[in-house]
Amino acid sequence: MVFTIGCSKNHQLPKEKYFQFNYSANYSYTDDTLKVVVKNPLNCPLRILISSPDKSLTDIVAKFGTLTLKEKRDTIIKYYLKVQEEVILKFNSEIGDLNKEIIKEKFSLPFPKNRSYKIIQGYNGSHSHNTDYSRYAIDFSLKINDTVCSAADGYVVGVIKDYELGGSTEDWVDYSNYITIYHPRSGLFTQYVHLIKNGSFVKVGDTVRKRQPIGLSGMTGYTTVPHLHFNVLIPDKEGLESTDIEFEEGYRGTDLTENTTVKN
Repeated sequence: MVFTIGCSKNHQLPKEKYFQFNYSANYSYTDDTLKVVVKNPLNCPLRILISSPDKSLTDIVAKFGTLTLKEKRDTIIKYYLKVQEEVILKFNSEIGDLNKEIIKEKFSLPFPKNRSYKIIQGYNGSHSHNTDYSRYAIDFSLKINDTVCSAADGYVVGVIKDYELGGSTEDWVDYSNYITIYHPRSGLFTQYVHLIKNGSFVKVGDTVRKRQPIGLSGMTGYTTVPHLHFNVLIPDKEGLESTDIEFEEGYRGTDLTENTTVKN
């Protein structure tokens, strides 16, 4: 399918890139001891992968493996290391615990009661639902400033709110405003994407309840039509992976094809 809107045009990509959460990762090297301190401020597990541009340290940092910090936990690692040069480490992060059992649950539709919307793109959509990260996402035809609701109880673990525009090329994929919520009972994450600038009612660390209003829909990022991109995600080795959805209102994600109307 092709997304179109009357006077759509590609804007210049934002100069600044925002991140949905921050965490602390520091290290020091003194007296032949490498000390690494990582702090997880989130109400969800956080995975940290340590690497180094120094190839002589490849085997050493590999021994650290992937550090998985539980919710709101910190860790300190000390390692005896005798080197001649400065030690340089890099940290990459992903949310979710690969070892936590995932319990599938039904979600509420992500908009208020007594509202109905059409599906503009469903599973495996050729426009943008064709990667492991988005394969089972569903796009609802919310308009700009329509209310977005949390699909289940959980914790806010990611918010981006400062982008203003959108575009029709894949260059815009990383420039959407969105909210990420962790659902600890199931181990699942939900994301609510393309919100308007400053359209989030919540911040990282907030507790939310099912059907609670959390933001306003828009058309930031990779889109040329206003809508809500709703995605349920599970942790995988690459980060997060889209998974299939069932709704409490009786809808199955696999049945929500283009132009289907759903009512909350």
